[in-house]
Amino acid sequence: MRFTVPTFPLALVLAALTLSACVERNQLPPLSSLNEDDDTFCRANNVAVGSPQYVACRKDRDAQRANTIARADKKQRDLGEYMLNNPVRP
Repeated sequence: MRFTVPTFPLALVLAALTLSACVERNQLPPLSSLNEDDDTFCRANNVAVGSPQYVACRKDRDAQRANTIARADKKQRDLGEYMLNNPVRP
């Protein structure tokens, strides 16, 4: 008796696992202060909506978030470069 493996469900599961890894790549770093809503954060500091201080607060939060994401991406690139340049041979 020959055992057969259903190839379509197996291929579907492997494709789902591969795509799920891609989804996780573009998520924000787990910093609770930057994952909070910017509007809520700026209003909590008693800044009136539409004022120059409110605009500056939103710009600062955006810059902080962009810097955090850039740092995380750089760490990921550095790790990949390190792994390419320093292969471990068993």
